[in-house]
Amino acid sequence: MQPKKDTSNQHDDKRDAATDLVRGQLDALYNKPTANDAPKDEHNTAKQTQDEQVTRYHAEWQDYYQKYYEQYYVGHLHQAIEDAEKGKLSAEELRQKELTNLREKITARAKTSAKRARRSRHFIPVISGFSVALIVAFLQYNQILVSNVLAYVSPGAIDPQNIIVDPSANVRVGPEPKLIIPKINVDVPVVYGVGYDQKSQLNAMKKGVAHFSIPGANSIPGQIGNTVISGHSSNDLFDPGDYKFIFAQLNKMKKGDSIYVNYKSTRYTYTITKKEVVLPSQVDKLTYSTKKPILTLITCTPLGTAEKRLLVTAEQVAPDPAKAKPANTSTGSDDAVLTGDSPTLLEQLFGAR
Repeated sequence: MQPKKDTSNQHDDKRDAATDLVRGQLDALYNKPTANDAPKDEHNTAKQTQDEQVTRYHAEWQDYYQKYYEQYYVGHLHQAIEDAEKGKLSAEELRQKELTNLREKITARAKTSAKRARRSRHFIPVISGFSVALIVAFLQYNQILVSNVLAYVSPGAIDPQNIIVDPSANVRVGPEPKLIIPKINVDVPVVYGVGYDQKSQLNAMKKGVAHFSIPGANSIPGQIGNTVISGHSSNDLFDPGDYKFIFAQLNKMKKGDSIYVNYKSTRYTYTITKKEVVLPSQVDKLTYSTKKPILTLITCTPLGTAEKRLLVTAEQVAPDPAKAKPANTSTGSDDAVLTGDSPTLLEQLFGAR
């Protein structure tokens, strides 16, 4: 028979083991070493605990600052984007505003300058002087302007009586002496019995065109010789008379064109044979020997000046030139000058020509 084991001692051992386990758990909970634990260095344990706390402290602060600055920079980024978008719109609005302000400033300055100019004592004399200069220039050179305008204006409606169906026909007309040029719509009285001096010619041309009779060129229509008729191509607009620009378009006439002269109830028909430009002193261009009835028209050229003379020469074709009689012999001075325009304003004031 085996001897019995001591159960009481076993029970005590288990209780002590359980007690030690609970104590160990409590010591572990309160960071206290148990009796069964291996001996530790208390200084090292405290230092380790302190390091862990510092590490956790820094980790928590780093996490805080990371989240804070993340929110800060993200917020500023969004704000910057919004500002940028607003900035673009504001720049356009600002540009428009600046343009508006600039226009307003320019307008205001212009108005101010205009007011100052109007109030200026120097402004009125300048305008007055400029106006006087324009008036003088117009008075001096109006014939150039007007004559050139008239030279390029259509002749307009031709008087029915100036439409010649048969230029070679011997037709009876009225007693009024006339010069008719259908191409340039000229229908003008002719003044005969006029002296060849400048004053007499200019006075006669106030009433129409003038017969320019000089020794060697003193015939009348229907006679053998040169019948010379002078007229204005231009003249001062303010001079008296209705025929100051009657020959403004004479330069348009060409070889073969017809000219008609009514004289003592007979219509004489001429055909142009030549045109030439001469100096006012070249009177000899009119005085030459001929066995034909000739017509020569004289006017000034270039338009608006009296520098030279345009001569348009034509031969009689009807009535029959073979039946024409020689012109009467006349006497006169040999110092005649081809008729020109009347003096301009400055020429009248200063005696220049």
